[in-house]
Amino acid sequence: MRVLLADDHELVAQTIAAYLRAEMRCDVSVAHSLGSAVEDVKANGTYDLVLLDLEMPGMNYLDGLEEMIAVNGGRPVAILSGTSSRMLAQEAISRGAAGFLSKSMAPVSMISALRLMNMGETFYPFKTLVDDEEDAAASALTRRELQVLNGICAGKSNKEIARDHELQEVTVKLHVKTLSRKLGARNRTHAAMIARDRLLC
Repeated sequence: MRVLLADDHELVAQTIAAYLRAEMRCDVSVAHSLGSAVEDVKANGTYDLVLLDLEMPGMNYLDGLEEMIAVNGGRPVAILSGTSSRMLAQEAISRGAAGFLSKSMAPVSMISALRLMNMGETFYPFKTLVDDEEDAAASALTRRELQVLNGICAGKSNKEIARDHELQEVTVKLHVKTLSRKLGARNRTHAAMIARDRLLC
């Protein structure tokens, strides 16, 4: 797995890079600005995953995210941030981010998040944003689970959700079970209430 880590705080960047190399056997390149990250991709080809520090030079808020997504050929690009803001995370995801990672998250949670994004899923750590500190493996909803959750919020039955997304009804039932567990919901109605409170649908 080739990863490009762009962060202008050299110590932070090198620490994260060293951990990814040791724990995931990643081929990690490091850049310290959006400009240098873009040049790296142009010179060395696209990466399996790009991690962008939100506050580094050249980012211009989330405009840098969209630029990197284009340069990286649409392959996963995620935001790293020292700010655990739910609204910021939602905007990043809506603008194409593969995930939103807090720099304060536990290393094992970061590994879980990277693996999830490398499989093509979107990492949205809503529990981290709401409750400050939760394990990514337990808190992340997959893209498919979010689709099912949106269907639940719209009052659709499992059969209707299955038809909308070309799934088997039994598959939808499984997603309902797993997303309810992740949300800490007692049932689908409770899941919809939690989702609305957290602006997930």
